Amino acid sequence: MFHSCFVNDSCYTVLLRQDGARHDGADCLRNDPISSSKTVAAILTSNRRFWLLAVLLASLAYAAFSMHLGERVFYSLKTTWHESRWEQRSLWLPEYRAVIDALPVASVKDNLSGLTYDDQRDQLWAVLNNPEELLALGKDGRLIARYPLRGFEDVEGVTYLGDDLLVLTEERKQSLVIVRIPETVGPLNRADYQSVTLNLHVAENAGFEGIGYDRKGDRLFVVKEHSPRKLYEIQGLKRTLDGRLDLSVIDRNAWIEDKGMASDLASVHFDERTGHLVLLSDEARMMLELDGQGEMVSFRSLWGGFAGLERSVPQAEGMTFDGQGNLYLVSEPNLFYSFEH
Repeated sequence: MFHSCFVNDSCYTVLLRQDGARHDGADCLRNDPISSSKTVAAILTSNRRFWLLAVLLASLAYAAFSMHLGERVFYSLKTTWHESRWEQRSLWLPEYRAVIDALPVASVKDNLSGLTYDDQRDQLWAVLNNPEELLALGKDGRLIARYPLRGFEDVEGVTYLGDDLLVLTEERKQSLVIVRIPETVGPLNRADYQSVTLNLHVAENAGFEGIGYDRKGDRLFVVKEHSPRKLYEIQGLKRTLDGRLDLSVIDRNAWIEDKGMASDLASVHFDERTGHLVLLSDEARMMLELDGQGEMVSFRSLWGGFAGLERSVPQAEGMTFDGQGNLYLVSEPNLFYSFEH
């Protein structure tokens, strides 16, 4: 006795013998090539849909991870919650809009790095890495002067201490070099300046990346880019330069442990008007403002289409604010940005 059943639009024959024994087969698949072809096509279509869906989901997951969408949503919501509390007494990064967008700095090809504001001269200082140079820039991104740095290695960050003093960071050495701003333009020799070396982590090209200074409190904030990222507060630098050995290092990693800013920190700025700290992430293309206890205050995306930017900032390396709260930012290879509140 024969019973035919259909599974997934295909015929499957079951033979029942006189003795009740059961014999399964695929006779009608063999005898019906049309049904057989439909079955194979259905299976292939089903498998293709499954893999297409798997690839799509994997692509979406990778995009969300690489673009840090989760962090952006979280920071945007948290910034909105804090608006009434902080907007009038903080930098409030969401309000910044670009007025100079991706201006190439004249005669600079690549490796533009740290940035700081000099209120005595009302200008900016930037550094180049390979070859090492100190640059004087106008607040419009105009190149004013170049100072070749002789004997310096892997210079990444710069900050202004006041009193005609700059601090330059050498990433691999984890050194802080204190440079007095010269009266004339020309080469600067490392052997002529005092320096402090802090071997806090031994890692090739993963040392001190950016620095910012609190003049009132004599506190230098230093960020280590990655592997792992770190935030340090160095107290007493200028007092030590004056002959008093009063240097201490505080690990402020608790301030950034729950700040999912990708795996890097490219720069740090201390804002004297508010007492707040601003952190810059190149990989995540974002900035975070923290209060004096390390709590998040506000957030700014550096994606194209946000903050008046036509395109995303490609590789943000340095940022600073002037006395009026205007924001300046530099990016690899040679790009200058200015933002107003």
